[in-house]
Formats: sequence, structure tokens, C-alpha cells
Amino acid sequence: MKKHGILNRRLSGALAGLGHGDGVLVCDVGMPVPDGPRVVDLAFRAGVPSFAEVLEGLLAELVVEGATAATEVREANPAAAELLAGHFPELGLVPHERLKELTAGARLVVRTGEARPYANVLLRCGVFF
Repeated sequence: MKKHGILNRRLSGALAGLGHGDGVLVCDVGMPVPDGPRVVDLAFRAGVPSFAEVLEGLLAELVVEGATAATEVREANPAAAELLAGHFPELGLVPHERLKELTAGARLVVRTGEARPYANVLLRCGVFF
């Protein structure tokens, strides 16, 4: 058994299979999950695990070269907007409907227990060299 890092075997395995340019959607419980991508559902109950906890854990494991979120996050969920801006100074913002369209191309969806609106981000994987 792994001692450190992400212990969820499905998530750990899915992360290991990602490559440069692959998309990872980290989403709240209300985000529609597209057909196609691998889904790791971590939601236990409303708010558990939180969007922030999952994002922090993923960022410790992944190289991310870009991120996109919904424009609506700024007004509807200022805490999530602040979290995202702190991690991604070059955060791309698109209308929520466009973000949902973009998620169809994601390779992995990680569903959190977050129950606040617009706590969603599409990460684009980078490389470590």
C-alpha cells in the first residue's frame, strides 16, 4: 500500500495514465458528468471531500500547464474563484455552458463532494521536464 500521496487506487491509477495535454475535470456534485472520460467519484456526502481538498491533492501529484473555469464562479462562488486565482494566475474563464462543452474532451473526471455552485475547473496536464 502507498504510504504517501493519493491513496485512492482508482484515482492514483488514473493519474498515472495521463499525458501531456490531457484534460482533468475537477467538479462539484452538480456538474453534469459527460459520457466517455474515466470518472473517479470521491463524493462521500455534501461538502466531503471539498473542492479545495481535492484540488490541493491533485496539484501535489500533477504538472498543470493551464486551467479553465466558468466565468460565473467570480460572482456565484467567490471562495472557489479566489482559490483558483491563487493557483492559476493565468486562469482561463469561459461561460459555464462552454465549460460543460469542453469537459467532453477530458480524459478524467474527478467528482468532489462540493455542494457550492461553480466549484469546477478543467486542468490541462503538462510535463515535468
